Amino acid sequence: MGFFDHLQKGGAGAFSLQPKKAQIRKVVQTRPAAPTRSVTQPSDTRSPRIQSSAERNRKARALKSRSVSSDLEARSAKRLSTPSRTRKRPTPEQRLSSDDDASDSEASFEVHKRARTSASAEPDPERRLRSAKAFSEEGSRPFKMIHAADITSGQKSGKFKPAFGAEGKRKEILLQYPSASQQERYDSVVPRESDGFRPIDDIVQVIETVCDNYIPSEEAGQFNDETTGIRRRLRRALAVTSETQFREAVDDYNKAIQRLRTNGSLAKHLDAKQGIGLPWVERILTQIYSRTVSPQVESLRQYENGTDNVYGELLPRFISTIFKETKLKSGQVFVDLGSGVGNVVLQAALEVGCESWGCEMMSNACDLADLQQSEFKARCRLWGIAPGKTHLVRGDFLEQESIISVLKRADVVLINNQAFTPQLNNELINHFLDMKEGCKIVSLKSFVPAGHKIQSRNLNSPINLLKVQQKNYWSNNVSWTDVGGTYFIATKDSSRLKAFIDDTP
Repeated sequence: MGFFDHLQKGGAGAFSLQPKKAQIRKVVQTRPAAPTRSVTQPSDTRSPRIQSSAERNRKARALKSRSVSSDLEARSAKRLSTPSRTRKRPTPEQRLSSDDDASDSEASFEVHKRARTSASAEPDPERRLRSAKAFSEEGSRPFKMIHAADITSGQKSGKFKPAFGAEGKRKEILLQYPSASQQERYDSVVPRESDGFRPIDDIVQVIETVCDNYIPSEEAGQFNDETTGIRRRLRRALAVTSETQFREAVDDYNKAIQRLRTNGSLAKHLDAKQGIGLPWVERILTQIYSRTVSPQVESLRQYENGTDNVYGELLPRFISTIFKETKLKSGQVFVDLGSGVGNVVLQAALEVGCESWGCEMMSNACDLADLQQSEFKARCRLWGIAPGKTHLVRGDFLEQESIISVLKRADVVLINNQAFTPQLNNELINHFLDMKEGCKIVSLKSFVPAGHKIQSRNLNSPINLLKVQQKNYWSNNVSWTDVGGTYFIATKDSSRLKAFIDDTP
């Protein structure tokens, strides 16, 4: 399945269930070898790897991850005296187990220290995070969404088997989100393949995210108490593979959330927030991707070897860092040129709350982007969040009038030009002339050559309007390499050119 699937949080404190690392799939826009506009693979040895990164990353992360439900599946298999699969373990294990309840002695949740994270962006006093509509009576009306049960039923049902070692007819689990919305339907199943969608994981992760972000401190005991809290009960139910205990914990969670929503506690707590943290963002985007792109991810393979198009994935943490470095705010405009299936566009609208635009010319990627945008609106309603407006445009970003127009008022423009040719980069540079002063252009390759100086002979070059900063990104920030690298933030700043002209005799 790849991408975002199985991001997990478990346990209290500074530990989390070992996740499959999230990915943002970014379709790098490329063009046939036309006279003035084409994209070829970079000549360095890394670039061919970009084309197969999706498959390679899925396999690597599958070996590194072990989910709640895979632990559950292994214990169920052991109890039924059936052989279990041998798992490779490329990283040392740490175990999170209880010493206060003998029933938890079998628990073996593999964990690792969660990467240190701050809020995804600086607090934004102008950000209004809560959707008033989602918490109103109108928000309780049914709306179109893709339920988790839709992924595991019908023609796909053969890829799943009953969870908790159960047999017979599949049983449904209903899950309440913080808003007044309808409950989501889940099947109590686990995938037969290691990289399949895991409904039990998704339930646990939703509850964990709600507990971390929506519950007022005076109500936290019912959820977070280390002995009797709902989170603890969920983990205990998984440790002893008890479906009854798991369902009871979910039912009590549903009732508690409905009570806190009815008395206004959830809305009040959400209103006090001025930002949304990266783990929270990742959870919502993971759900969207797993319900829209993952089931159809094979359709994107036509952009791999033998075509003029390549993949290059910018991962959520990298994107979040870009938002912070550029100081993007909710009242501003973000544009992603070559937006693929729309992940970065959606992340900007969700994490920052800004007006967010993307443009992509590959039809299959555009189709999946439309599916994601539709589910994005539904998921934001479930979680009670008011995102920024999103606009996904089909076509060549150098020719679409709506994109040319929005670039003139953009505050931050992202261009993954890892595989762009000099010709395409030059055409983009000409558009910088029309951008407003202070606009920031983020790219993986600099538009300004190293050592460039303003001189009389290059006075009319658009790059004279750019002030460039080189930044570093670290491991697990892009899909095509596990090591870090550099990226560039170019700010449109006419002052240096003006100073040169004023000083020229």
